[in-house]
Amino acid sequence: MDFDPVAMAALLSPAALALFGLCIGSFINVVVHRLPLMMERQWRTESAELLGVEAARPPGDDGAPLSLARPRSRCPHCGHVLHWHENIPLLGWLRLRGRCSACRAPISQRYPLVEAGCGLLFAAIGWRFGAQPVTLLWCAFAAMLLAMSLIDWDTTLLPDSMTQPLAWAGLIAAAMGWIPLTLSQSLWGAVAGYLSLWSIFWLFKLATGKDGMGAGDFKLLAALGAWLGPSMLLPIVLGASLLGAVVGIGMKLSASLREGRYVPFGPFLAGGGAVVLLAGSERVMQWMGWA
Repeated sequence: MDFDPVAMAALLSPAALALFGLCIGSFINVVVHRLPLMMERQWRTESAELLGVEAARPPGDDGAPLSLARPRSRCPHCGHVLHWHENIPLLGWLRLRGRCSACRAPISQRYPLVEAGCGLLFAAIGWRFGAQPVTLLWCAFAAMLLAMSLIDWDTTLLPDSMTQPLAWAGLIAAAMGWIPLTLSQSLWGAVAGYLSLWSIFWLFKLATGKDGMGAGDFKLLAALGAWLGPSMLLPIVLGASLLGAVVGIGMKLSASLREGRYVPFGPFLAGGGAVVLLAGSERVMQWMGWA
């Protein structure tokens, strides 16, 4: 298929991708909020069916149908349904000055920050890869990493409905020649990513009798290996461990660690993957002294 180079240069420019990223960031906010609630509903329903009892509703759950598309976004304090102009990424929050137009309750600053962060991430990917169709593929990869990072930070969950499709997508992208990996490299990246953290998990459990991480971390690193290759796994894990230790120490000193005194590892793995993506494997190899 032939693409108009002028139109592609405009549509896939960093500025255009930044605007696209703002919109995707708005959707990520919806996913991060609703997907864990949808998962909890499913777990409660399945558990109730096994026990032969009526499913209990958690506080604040009115039992109304819930999906990523319905119902429309609304204020969690008063239930005001947001108008279209209130839902414009970043600008809507700024126009409202961070408060609900109906009850004046504050709207979390995280919403515009996620939108702006996704916009900057897409722009950086556009600058890194240029105006070519594969740029959109890497934007989708980065958007998934951002959404999973936020879900894991909030809930310590990495949904199978996100980690597994991301791993399969990496294998398919390699098989189709869309990313600079052979199918063999992508496959071994996924295998090595999963087994490396799985092995560490069991060594730690046998030594201490405690769980050091969740299985979602294995699957996330497998997905990163499928997209970025086996040679990038060690830099990702080292970078994630270093940053996670710094953040964990900072939270401990500020007494902001959550119950259980732990920090989820998934956001740092995803961050390490994003750094490798934007820096490029050649530069990462130089940082590691392998080139």
